[in-house]
Amino acid sequence: MRPGAHYKKGKGCLFRVWAPEKEAVELVLSGRGGPRVVPMKKDESGYFEVMVKGALPGQKYMYSVEGAEPRPDPASFYQPGGVHGASEVIDHSAFKWSDRGFKGIKTADMVIYELHAGVFTGKGTFEAAAGRIKHLKDMGINAVEVMPVAQFPGARNWGYDGAYLYAVQNTYGGTEGLKSFVNECHKNKIAVILDVVYNHLGPEGNYTGVYGPYFTSAYKTPWGDAVNYDGAWSGGVRDYIIENALYWLDEFHIDGLRLDAVHAIFDFSAKHILAEIKERVCDYAAKTGRIINVIAESDLNDSRIVRPVKQGGYGLDAQWADDFHHSLHSVLTGEKSGYYTDFGGTAQLVKVLRSPFVYDGIYSCFRKRRHGNSAVNIPACRFTVFSQNHDQTGNRAHGGRLISLAGEKKAKLAAAFTLMSPYVPLLFMGEEYGEAAPFLYFTSHNDEALIRGVREGRKKEFEGFMGALEPPDPQAEETFNKSKLSWNIEESGKKREMAAYYRELIKIRREAGCCRASYSTEENRGVIRVEIKNKTGVYCCVYNFGGSDRDAALPRGRWDVLLYSYGEGAGAKAAGRKIKISPYTAVILRRRKA
Repeated sequence: MRPGAHYKKGKGCLFRVWAPEKEAVELVLSGRGGPRVVPMKKDESGYFEVMVKGALPGQKYMYSVEGAEPRPDPASFYQPGGVHGASEVIDHSAFKWSDRGFKGIKTADMVIYELHAGVFTGKGTFEAAAGRIKHLKDMGINAVEVMPVAQFPGARNWGYDGAYLYAVQNTYGGTEGLKSFVNECHKNKIAVILDVVYNHLGPEGNYTGVYGPYFTSAYKTPWGDAVNYDGAWSGGVRDYIIENALYWLDEFHIDGLRLDAVHAIFDFSAKHILAEIKERVCDYAAKTGRIINVIAESDLNDSRIVRPVKQGGYGLDAQWADDFHHSLHSVLTGEKSGYYTDFGGTAQLVKVLRSPFVYDGIYSCFRKRRHGNSAVNIPACRFTVFSQNHDQTGNRAHGGRLISLAGEKKAKLAAAFTLMSPYVPLLFMGEEYGEAAPFLYFTSHNDEALIRGVREGRKKEFEGFMGALEPPDPQAEETFNKSKLSWNIEESGKKREMAAYYRELIKIRREAGCCRASYSTEENRGVIRVEIKNKTGVYCCVYNFGGSDRDAALPRGRWDVLLYSYGEGAGAKAAGRKIKISPYTAVILRRRKA
């Protein structure tokens, strides 16, 4: 039972809304002569429905629950006037797709690029973003992960304050804009992964409580009451979420979903909501012959998320592995505050290349308890890794990127370590050419109390290590504008060089078949040597995480240098079975065939 306003050409529009504990719901249609009120009929599952023959695309509507003030549809497909305005009927069948030949990409073959539609370009629209697809294709990127696009308050937001899970943000270009962007990506053989938020709804514009028990006080999250996945009337809530997942795949041809912060999803049902989402997505993929991936963000280091169902897992295709980032970041920056307390040293870098969780059941000083479980023997393609992303950049007080914190040399080392890892790599928009603009936290709420709360919350979050300094005002438009990418690659030799470096790294990664290859890893005095073997050849990556020149032994054979991360000279040539490598650099070699 997919909720919402379903336009059927020649028949009218079927309006469906879930309100299981309510006695009456009326459809309120906007019109020139004033609103028209239409009673709705309730079924045994708690859904109210009515078919209106004269309701065409463009029709504005709301619902009145038991005579109360009309509110927008919680499953609205479009909110042209924002989160407090009327919902609008749209015709999903009107868009003309031209992507029939594209069936998706397996995680093992992906190089993912995370972007925010509002700051990816100066205009901040899907149409403008489509103009950058050629750049991504030329780089070798074949999957784009779009931060949440569900309708949020105002014109600028990270997207995790979405209040209408089925409506595409109006300021980005709405339904047509997103479909056009996906269509263009598919024409260039690029998959689109959509970041979706199923652990909470944004506080402003969230009227679900008017309709039914979408939330429960049985569990608490950082955003308040948890989504009701296992309490009374939870069946309708689960339908709302599962149908939303299928909605993006069906109506927008999305190739994968990134589920935000699943550690804040509480469900003690016999079948966990994550497992049910994956099961339904698998059914849809089998029916349509498409490759569709479900990827989770989790803070739990719990391999159950990606373990097969027959092994007691949820069977998701991949999950983010934060320990990879934390280990790499702490070594390159020397940071030891917050969760970085648990990280530092090349021994952890070696461990994280062998298995994605550093904390796999061992004691965490930061958490003051044991954390995680083992991910040994789980395929590497089940884990997504990164040297930076929206969270790790934007949740810094001043949104500093790695290149700004550690410099170009270390940023290039991080790129090689990430892209040549056995896992699925994710790049954060702009890192591929050395973007220096920060990625800040920004909002455009209308509720003054909420605005004050967000401002004070940000100040409190960073007061421990910022002293008298304050983070930029999230509500200020300037904060948003500072986060926009510069795209001045051709004007800067450094940026052209960085882009060429990333392009070559991605090319080598593809040749080495990293996700499907076998790895062996050794470490000596801050130098990590990684041997990568696949059916077509043997590669060797040497990383110097130390502050001085090092001589590194190479495996048997004759080796050619494919790429040196920084400068020329000492690290550019291998002599026999040894190579001299400069501080904070990487060298990638390939063994000559006999």
